[in-house]
Amino acid sequence: MSVEDFDVVVAGGGPAGSTVATLVAMQGHRVLLLEKEVFPRYQIGESLLPATVHGVCRMLGITDELANAGFPVKRGGTFRWGARPEPWTFHFGISAKMAGSTSHAYQVERARFDEILLNNAKRKGVVVREGSPVTDVVEDGERVTGLRYTDADGNEREVSARFVIDASGNKSRLYSKVGGSRNYSEFFRSLALFGYFEGGKRLPAPVSGNILSVAFDSGWFWYIPLSDTLTSVGAVVRREDAEKIQGDREKALNALIAECPLISEYLANATRVTTGKYGELRVRKDYSYQQETYWRPGMILIGDAACFVDPVFSSGVHLATYSALLAARSINSVLAGDLDEKTALNEFEMRYRREYGVFYEFLVSFYQMNVNEESYFWQAKKVTQNQSTDIESFVELIGGVSSGETALTAADRIAARSAEFAAAVDQMASGDGDNMVPMFKSTVVKQAMQEAGQVQMKALLGEDAEPELPLFPGGLVTSPDGMKWLPHHPA
Repeated sequence: MSVEDFDVVVAGGGPAGSTVATLVAMQGHRVLLLEKEVFPRYQIGESLLPATVHGVCRMLGITDELANAGFPVKRGGTFRWGARPEPWTFHFGISAKMAGSTSHAYQVERARFDEILLNNAKRKGVVVREGSPVTDVVEDGERVTGLRYTDADGNEREVSARFVIDASGNKSRLYSKVGGSRNYSEFFRSLALFGYFEGGKRLPAPVSGNILSVAFDSGWFWYIPLSDTLTSVGAVVRREDAEKIQGDREKALNALIAECPLISEYLANATRVTTGKYGELRVRKDYSYQQETYWRPGMILIGDAACFVDPVFSSGVHLATYSALLAARSINSVLAGDLDEKTALNEFEMRYRREYGVFYEFLVSFYQMNVNEESYFWQAKKVTQNQSTDIESFVELIGGVSSGETALTAADRIAARSAEFAAAVDQMASGDGDNMVPMFKSTVVKQAMQEAGQVQMKALLGEDAEPELPLFPGGLVTSPDGMKWLPHHPA
């Protein structure tokens, strides 16, 4: 068996894999991407954030293609959540970093969106092989030096590379080759039952393209418009309520919809899709987790292979493409001879772990503000009311954000930030709907937007962007073109 040689080999052709492959190939390196399926293929995770559309996708060169794809425009989010019985809406445009032409994202059919990314990778010089599942890594001592895979004709193949990237998602076992354990959150272990409907009601313009997230006694619903008529609808319940979605899935979903008056209203004249790729009622585990380590010599985990956080903030594709960008910067820096591997990949891991952590804390604050003393689902999400051992596991889980804190100080900080966020939302919702400044000034929102805004501004302005400071003491900064890391030299 002959062994092919590349600079980088990527396992997985979803948003994480196609993004890192493209950004490395754009620097002139030889990249192979292996994908077990043949695109287009079905995938969940349909709601994007502006940082993906106007940051990473601009760097990839597909902003115009996305704009012309006919995807519904998402200008923010609408929630029936918290103490107020009426839905409330936030707009991306309130943030100075997301104002104007970048104050929106899209709701996408992932089969189409992922294919756009993968085809772009091919155009940018990535060698893409579909129908080619990865079977194992190749190791030489402590270093991963390649992959074994089965090609589309059923032949066993081997490829060597300076770097192997696992972008194969949460179902693959490839991540285990990096070592360490996968640490699961005790607070966010949920199950989602979801399907697709034609003819559902829409929010009023100009927010008709927003995701609608609705809390109810047993959990919460997402309601995502994918076209003028097609809607993705899913119910998220806690693990202990698994019996609610077992057995007849049709009856289970209908029963959950009946529990939630607002979703019942929006689906009153809708018909569930029962044929084609959207015809199946699906169940998936939405367990939040992160890997103990994100890399070892020669191998890097990105996207869901490294970590996953509850989907209420539509952060899945953002974390996938953001981690791909970080990994690409590290790989490009090492292959160019600018940095050693340890320095470059430590920067990747610290930044990705931080971004996961701030979304996780934002998530905690969001769940804390939903007041429902009668519901086991919502009581289980009250981090500050759980035992100290649970708080300790929470602190360990989000590591880089709250490292060195005791359980008690973490609980106090979480409670204070949750209260600040809830008060800001209440102030916004009780006004005329346009005063969102308090919410965007709250700590958890500012943290979640910090890096996203930086990625967008770098993609938009390039060398004209404001000088960047390291995220960590002694850390690196981004090159003017956003493609590599540079040492920081204070003026």
